[in-house]
Amino acid sequence: MDAPTDRYREFWQYLSQQQKDLILEGQYLMNDVLRNNVYRFKDYSFLVFPFAKAYEGFLKQLFKEIKFISHLDYISDHLRLGKLMSPNLEARLGDRSLYKKMREKVNIDFAEKVWNTWKLGRNQIFHYFPHNTRAISFTEAEKIIGQIIETMEDVYIKLKVN
Repeated sequence: MDAPTDRYREFWQYLSQQQKDLILEGQYLMNDVLRNNVYRFKDYSFLVFPFAKAYEGFLKQLFKEIKFISHLDYISDHLRLGKLMSPNLEARLGDRSLYKKMREKVNIDFAEKVWNTWKLGRNQIFHYFPHNTRAISFTEAEKIIGQIIETMEDVYIKLKVN
């Protein structure tokens, strides 16, 4: 990662310690373990996991604070953030749709970015289908991780700060 900006520092301070730990551990894996190329993996999806998990925790935390979800939703073991953020379920979910809430509060491009980052960093990485295991390279993992962090910063600025 580049030198932190003021915006990034503010965003970093917002994160919970668990979210910071996930990001730091993910960065450790990338920078100190894997870059030395001692072993070549067929699939680097595992690198995305700590960042995707931090993304989910961050979104839940922020959505709770700005009243997009309730405290009970936040602590529930049954909340499925991906379903609530899906543009395909906006009509069915009505006022529970997080996609609709993001679209109305910011704009459709923003809601699409948050959703696409979710799909790319979670759905397309961690689901297993016998006909498509979707193995990714180290470079692809870096790109997805960068998109997750960038989207988190954008969400923080557009929903929390503004």
